[in-house]
Amino acid sequence: MTIKTYAPEVIAAQPIGAWTGEVFRRLVVEGLRRRLAVEDLTQPHWWTLNHAAGRPGGWTRTTLTERLTPYDDQGTAYDTVFDDLIARGWLTEDTDGGFTLTEAGEAGRLRARERNLEITERAHEGIDPAEFVTTVNVLRRMVANLGGNGNLPD
Repeated sequence: MTIKTYAPEVIAAQPIGAWTGEVFRRLVVEGLRRRLAVEDLTQPHWWTLNHAAGRPGGWTRTTLTERLTPYDDQGTAYDTVFDDLIARGWLTEDTDGGFTLTEAGEAGRLRARERNLEITERAHEGIDPAEFVTTVNVLRRMVANLGGNGNLPD
């Protein structure tokens, strides 16, 4: 799709909330959720799979729920997500409560990752990586200016 070119002062007067909301909620998040639903997954399932893959045995129900809740806009009951992934045979819970992905869980995570990459790649079409870095840094500064945490997640 071709987009029009506007004078810098016209762009500078645009409401940032409208544009970030359009990208975030209506296009990126909804696109990701639709792609994850192909495998009957939600974003919290996806987040759980990634965290368990990144630190096998290092996340428990309590620590992972605390970590993910600030990003959740759906009032997710995380124990239900964890139990679902365990029932699928994608996640195990050791005697200390630590989560580890199974081979099937890693395969599912990689399939979901490919689906999510389709959305990311479409969103980045025609955008120079340096422009993207500038955009993220501007948004980080806005978050900090408004009292939020402008740092990248650990």
